[in-house]
Amino acid sequence: MDIERIIRAIAGTFILISILLAVKVNINWLWFTAFVGANLLQSSITKWCLMEDILKKIFRVKQ
Repeated sequence: MDIERIIRAIAGTFILISILLAVKVNINWLWFTAFVGANLLQSSITKWCLMEDILKKIFRVKQ
């Protein structure tokens, strides 16, 4: 699996978990959903993604 698919899977998981937490625990968890969405939008505009940098450091991936 390439790094872009991993990032999409992580983002989707974060969004689903935060929606579940907003419904079951506290509505303020939707702020986390908004944060993930804003970061996805930012990375599409700037072509830079913090999660990509983190994963590269964890798995020592060269590109």
